Amino acid sequence: MLSREKQEIADRIHGLEEGLIGLSHEIHRHPEIGFQEYKAVDAIETYLKTQGVEIERNYCEIPTSFRAVKKGRGKGPVVAFLAEYDALRGVGHGCGHNVIAACAVGAFLGMASKMDQYDGEIWLLGTPAEEGGAGKVLMLERSGFDGVEFALMMHPTGGGVERNYINRGGRASGSITVSFRGKSAHSSVPSAGINALSAAISVFNQIDMIRPTFGVQDNVNGVILEGGTAGNIIPEFSKCEFCIRAETMKRADELIGMIKGCIRRAQDLTGAAAEIETEPIYAERYPCLPLCKAFKENMGELGISMCYPKPGELFGSSDIGNVSIRIPAIHDYLSITDDASIEAHSTEYARVAAEPKADEICILGAEGLAMTAFDILTDGKLREESIAYHKEIVPAFYGKE
Repeated sequence: MLSREKQEIADRIHGLEEGLIGLSHEIHRHPEIGFQEYKAVDAIETYLKTQGVEIERNYCEIPTSFRAVKKGRGKGPVVAFLAEYDALRGVGHGCGHNVIAACAVGAFLGMASKMDQYDGEIWLLGTPAEEGGAGKVLMLERSGFDGVEFALMMHPTGGGVERNYINRGGRASGSITVSFRGKSAHSSVPSAGINALSAAISVFNQIDMIRPTFGVQDNVNGVILEGGTAGNIIPEFSKCEFCIRAETMKRADELIGMIKGCIRRAQDLTGAAAEIETEPIYAERYPCLPLCKAFKENMGELGISMCYPKPGELFGSSDIGNVSIRIPAIHDYLSITDDASIEAHSTEYARVAAEPKADEICILGAEGLAMTAFDILTDGKLREESIAYHKEIVPAFYGKE
């Protein structure tokens, strides 16, 4: 049975159900890719204003990032709820970020209603471009998380109760794009040109040559985005992109260095000039188990059972990993569809992200997150255990004391 305080928090969020679901659906109707989520932020700001909350826009000098803060009666722990709201190009909200955003807003408002009774602060952070662009990494680099001691968020999944995961990890990932510029020529006189496509193919061949040296968790996958316009013309331009996954951010950086070596050798062999672009690396994830357990217990009180992932499952990546290296954080999963055949990042998943089951999970997830924030603010032992666990689990090579 919920305590009186937690019941009041849950009741507050339940009373906001219509507005929160409306917010989720509004974001869902207007999918926007990373760093272009202006309508989403407008919708969040408009709704928060109806609840008497002002936001700081252009947070960290990122136009689609924001922050809202609610202070308690005195100094104490600082807990942040993280909102994501970017969509997938050509798919829409196939990762359910509309649910994440409304859930975070609801959690913030639910806990905000009690802050005059407790020490500490709660923040609502708008974190754009999770699907590409690493918004949280930029925010970390620009001191956007300075002062935050604990970070909480929920992510939708699918497949029913068996995939309501806590303590789910994630591999590190990064990307590297290379453009080769050569010289066009008629294919009958290839020596008059510089074949940019040959340079790209050389990179792929070299990666395949060194692939046997990769570790079990290492993976490099590439595609050629541009490679010429006609078979009887020596290509003067080619462009390829590689996705890198590894057990740690440190190892992902090493793999990127190896690919850069392949690019340099291809440049030397063919004479085509290379231009390299990289995105910030999404770090592996270190969920804070004591906080995960607290969230699991709270969701259990709300009638939602949660479990641990099965050993050996392979998972994707998210920039929450970079946050989890810095501070204790959770990124636990609640299923919005019982159909295990509906995979994330699909148009089918985008469809279910605005259906009644997703709406229900949005509200229940907000209640669970808010109650977990309440636990952090009021339970010194939980804070101590979480901080100690975080220090223990994050590898020393990240510079944690």
